[in-house]
Amino acid sequence: MKGKPKKGPREKDLTSRYMSGGMDEDRVEQQERFTDRSKHAQHNKMMKTTAMRDAADGAAADVAALPVGEVVQIFSLYSEVQHGDTTYLCVVRKTLTKTSKTAIVVGDRVRFRAGGTKNEAGQPEGVIEHVEPRATILTRSDSFKGTTQHPIVANAQQMLIVASLLQPRVKWGLVDRMIVAALSGKLQPIVCLNKVDLAEADEHGAEARAEADEVLAHYETLDVRTLRTSAAANIGLDDLRVALRTRTTVLAGHSGVGKSSLIRSVQPQLDLRVAEVSAYTDKGRHTTTSARRYVLDLEGGGSVVDTPGVKLFGLWGVTRENLDEFFPDVANDTAPEWRRESYERIAASLRT
Repeated sequence: MKGKPKKGPREKDLTSRYMSGGMDEDRVEQQERFTDRSKHAQHNKMMKTTAMRDAADGAAADVAALPVGEVVQIFSLYSEVQHGDTTYLCVVRKTLTKTSKTAIVVGDRVRFRAGGTKNEAGQPEGVIEHVEPRATILTRSDSFKGTTQHPIVANAQQMLIVASLLQPRVKWGLVDRMIVAALSGKLQPIVCLNKVDLAEADEHGAEARAEADEVLAHYETLDVRTLRTSAAANIGLDDLRVALRTRTTVLAGHSGVGKSSLIRSVQPQLDLRVAEVSAYTDKGRHTTTSARRYVLDLEGGGSVVDTPGVKLFGLWGVTRENLDEFFPDVANDTAPEWRRESYERIAASLRT
């Protein structure tokens, strides 16, 4: 049996051959084979990139030239956008929906494109193309653990936290949560204790009023403005009007505390629905189903954004590490016992 043919001597120094030009033929052959096509592909890529950049620049310039309106109410897939004296019913551009971190909310300032069409009610239609940066944002989460963000109102200056002395009785823990939510969203909180006239009409009224006075006095030491009102007895409404002037105010509070009643007392012509409190459960029935902005006829102007009554107000963007920023009285050891308990309950519900 014949042996296998011997292999030729192995070239040991390919590097020296390459450096001396011994491999130039391979390099030239590859250049002749691919250079023309590569140049073509590179040219096409450059042209495509340039076209895309020009299109993006043109689109950005086009959007920047669009009118700016303010979202005054949300209806599922539609938003009412106020521009001057006209309210447009708008949808959101799909690409904007995919790229936005959160949904559009009442108070957002948006650039929109008028569609030139009207709906069956004769309202002009349009498309929202861009959302301007938010100066403030009131946000709550879907749970106390804060896993999903739910923005409520954008670009408001203050938050009127309405609680009732009785029917239903004030829940200071919820008030504290709302104060934290306002401060974390860069809104100024105002605590409004409503239905103070019930202090004399209810057997537990005197006790509830004494407790409330103590709590409100402490809030004032923290630079939180407080009001005492009654829509039914016309108490404190002038102070409320002063607080609402020239600013956009978010109304917030537990169901049944009288937010809508208060605003109707300030401006009776506003069409805010009001519901009675259930005598059986002592809980308010939800009347407002979505946030909506209302312009107030006050000296210097002003507007309010009515929000649905809430039974759960999870905090967003607040952790145990930064909670002390919103409880300076606890941090400096000047907080009363009820305030410390509120702090501990909130801290226990937060993520680290």
